[in-house]
Amino acid sequence: MIAVVGAGLMGAATAWQLARRGHEVTLIEAYDVGHRHGSSHGSSRIFRRAYADPFYVRLTGLAKEQWRELEDDSSTPLLRTTGGLDVREGRDPRALAEPLRAAGVPYELLGPEAASERWPYIRFTDPVLHHPDAGVIDADETVGACVRRAVEHGAQAVVGARVTGFDVRGDAKVLLHTDRGHEIVADTVVVAAGAWLPGLGLPVPLPPLRVTQQQVFHYRRRDASAGWPTLVWDGELHLYGLPSGSDGGPFPAVKVAEHDRGTPTTADSRTGVVDPSSRERVSGFVRDRLPGLDPEPVAEATCLYTATPDEDFVLDRHGPFVIVSPCSGHGAKFTPLVGAMAADLATGRTGPDPRFRLDRVG
Repeated sequence: MIAVVGAGLMGAATAWQLARRGHEVTLIEAYDVGHRHGSSHGSSRIFRRAYADPFYVRLTGLAKEQWRELEDDSSTPLLRTTGGLDVREGRDPRALAEPLRAAGVPYELLGPEAASERWPYIRFTDPVLHHPDAGVIDADETVGACVRRAVEHGAQAVVGARVTGFDVRGDAKVLLHTDRGHEIVADTVVVAAGAWLPGLGLPVPLPPLRVTQQQVFHYRRRDASAGWPTLVWDGELHLYGLPSGSDGGPFPAVKVAEHDRGTPTTADSRTGVVDPSSRERVSGFVRDRLPGLDPEPVAEATCLYTATPDEDFVLDRHGPFVIVSPCSGHGAKFTPLVGAMAADLATGRTGPDPRFRLDRVG
């Protein structure tokens, strides 16, 4: 039996991938499915193929195939294509375009005037890269679809029970204890606990992991009919934007947030209070660069990042444990692919990619 600890995006996807392959799976979640305490809640995440690193460009292509498989299996639309823009203030975007060209991914390079004609609600002063494959993922729907289909494929779900201990027995099986008195025996344990990973006390040498509380803001569109692309803006501020889902309220909105500048915290000590200085910076950016939005946020929230020093993921096996931490603020787009890779590790089908090994850093 394979136990999966954590029913956020990655744990839920792993349970779905394992269960649909016919494996015996128990999925364990400390809160309710779809809770808002970690990194997997909300209705909008960016899917994009624009990376300067060819390694991730290749993975985005594989991930897109897995998204369509998940949509087909769950009969649920999860990835909506909107197109995406990358802006690098003071820098030529051609370096970002080259890996796309090499991978056969469609893109356009546009000057600021041409970009302004196409997206008049964004103020450009630099060339931009546009790639039409970018889009928006509904994280809440993804978690729900994966857990539902995992159960329908035969998985067991233990919800509202926190794993409090792992005992590796002499027969190499692992006995998991929960705060609700469960004792679950597994041949393999997939740990996809997000920001809780550093504090679990696993008998596994983890790389350095930095947990931060981030904040996101939603701004109402002045023109509800305007078709907003996803947006990655790299300048004095490092921001991202994308069409809001239900988190933005009843009227069409756009989610805008800083990628960096999060406040160091832990999964259990986070305040959940939005940093007013971030609100001021992001709203100032919206006022200056996104005239198509009302610069007063209509909704705001916090979430958690769990980052490695090199911003690559952790996806490796150590004894009976598979550690899954596709973190650093860019993992959501790979959700069903990470589930497949974790399932491969759990079943011994493949070994880890060297980029994702536990021992590569620290």
